[in-house]
Amino acid sequence: MDSVFLKDPIFGPPEADNAPTTLRLLDVGQFLNMRFLPREMLMSPVLPMQGLAMVYAPRGLGKTFFGLGLAYAAAGGGAFLNWQAPKPRRVLYIDGEMPAAMMQERIKLIAEGACFAMVELDNLRIVSADLQGDVRLDISDPEGQSLINGYLGDVDLLVLDNLASLHLGGAENEGDSWLATQSWLLSLRRVGIAVLIVHHSGKGGQQRGTSRREDVLDTVIALRRPSDYAPEQGARFEVHLEKARGICGNDVLPFEVQLSTANGRARWTTKPLADVNRAKIVALARQGLSVREIAEETGLSKSRVGRMRTEAQAAGELDDAEGEAEELSQCPGV
Repeated sequence: MDSVFLKDPIFGPPEADNAPTTLRLLDVGQFLNMRFLPREMLMSPVLPMQGLAMVYAPRGLGKTFFGLGLAYAAAGGGAFLNWQAPKPRRVLYIDGEMPAAMMQERIKLIAEGACFAMVELDNLRIVSADLQGDVRLDISDPEGQSLINGYLGDVDLLVLDNLASLHLGGAENEGDSWLATQSWLLSLRRVGIAVLIVHHSGKGGQQRGTSRREDVLDTVIALRRPSDYAPEQGARFEVHLEKARGICGNDVLPFEVQLSTANGRARWTTKPLADVNRAKIVALARQGLSVREIAEETGLSKSRVGRMRTEAQAAGELDDAEGEAEELSQCPGV
C-alpha cells in the first residue's frame, strides 16, 4: 500500500525550469489501495482541514468581527457561533485594510469574551497592513504569493481580510484575472492549508465580482441583514451557507447572530432563523396583518408565511402570550 500523504513545507512557487512535465497516473486498483490521512475538521462542520472558504457581506455588517472570531476560536480550540474547533490550530490572519489600533481593540474584545483560554498565543499571528510600511500585499501577484508563502510553514488556516484590499490585479468582474490566484489557493490546499477569504457583497447581494471565485471553494457563507434590522442593533445578521460541500441536515440551516460588546467583552448569541421568522409571523398575525401584508413586512414568500402561520395556529401560538425565538449563547450558561 502506498505511503500516507503528509503536509509538506512551502518554499514558494516552483521555478518554470523545475515544473513537472509528467503526470502521476494510477489505475483504479492502485488508487483505491492508497492510504490518505483522514480529513479532519478545523471548524466543525463548516471548514475542514485543507478547506477553501469564503464569507461575504455588505459593508459595515461585521465581516472582520466574524473573521477574527472564527480565527480566534480555531487558534484556541474553542466555539464560534454554532461551530466548534476540535483542537487548537495555527492561524495566520492577514488584514489589508483596517487600522492596526482598531484590529487590536477588536481582538481584545474577542479574547475577553471567549469562554476558552488560548494557551499558545503564537497560534494566532497577525499581519496588519498598517504596520507593513512600503511592502505591498497583493495575492494576485506571484511575488505577493511567494512573500506570504514564506510565513506559512506551520500554518493550518490562512485568513485573507479582505479580498478588495489584498487582490489588486485585474478587473474585479473578469474571471480570467482570478485564475492565477485560484491556482495559488489550490497549491495551499495541496500542502494542507485551509483558507478563509473575507469579501464584500455586490449591489445584487451576491459576492462581488466574478462567480469563478466560488468554483473551487468548499464553503461559501453569506452574512445578510435581517428585514427588520435597525442601525442601533450593531452587528446583527443572518448566516446562510450558500455552498456547503460535505455538509447536510441541520448543519446547513440558516441562523441569526447578534454580537454585543458590553463591559469590554464581545459575546455572540444565535437563534435558528426558522424560529426567528416564526416569531415575527406570530407577532404580526396578532396585530391583524394578512398573509400578504406579513410577507411584505418580512420579505418572506406568501406561501412560506401561510405555512408557518398555519403551523403556529395549530400549535396554539396565536392564542398564547407572544413568544420569542430561543437564544443560544456561544458560552453556555452565560
